[in-house]
Amino acid sequence: MILINKLLIAEKLANKNMFFLIVIIIFFLLWSIWGYFSSRVEQMNYVVSRRMRGYEIREYPSHIVAQAKIKGTYNEALSLGFRIVAGYIFGGNTKKENISMTVPVTTQKEISEKISMTAPVLATTQGDSHLISFGMPASYTLATLPVPNDPQVKIVSVPTKKFAALRFSSWRSEARNEVMQSKLLGYLERDGIMHSGSPIYAGYNPPWTPPWMIRNEIMLEILN
Repeated sequence: MILINKLLIAEKLANKNMFFLIVIIIFFLLWSIWGYFSSRVEQMNYVVSRRMRGYEIREYPSHIVAQAKIKGTYNEALSLGFRIVAGYIFGGNTKKENISMTVPVTTQKEISEKISMTAPVLATTQGDSHLISFGMPASYTLATLPVPNDPQVKIVSVPTKKFAALRFSSWRSEARNEVMQSKLLGYLERDGIMHSGSPIYAGYNPPWTPPWMIRNEIMLEILN
């Protein structure tokens, strides 16, 4: 009788553990499905011109962004800047028009450039300001985009540029960004590729996306 009771208890525990395992599997499956569909938005066009060891070289055509300059740390600027620019695309404009969001959302430390006759261009960090930018859908032009209600939001045309891009996953942080920046700089030095300006941190997913599905990138404009 004692042995039978022990077997029954063991069976109940096994069934309970199996139930919790199934619940966990279903949770992560549903989270992954939600992350997949919530990340399916228009992406900024680019052409991969060269695939390098550890990164790739891309050519981005001219495009339009809505951006805000925010003072503060990376995390502070990203949080506040996202809300400000998102307010514009979600109807905070003269036409009260909702504008489809595109990815990536980029964050860049603002720099000032000093150009001398002897060159090269010297880029120096200017304070603690960051530019938070949302790419506008390709169907818009400067003439057709509505005017932002918030004066902090600027509509800017970005010319054709070439970037080195390194992709990484999981949630971003300032420390992790710096690690990836050092890695990309090492790759560029190894390959003899010259770069210009401050790094751009690009995010492709909403914050509730599962970490294994998150796409992040660090990008540096290149000169050759």
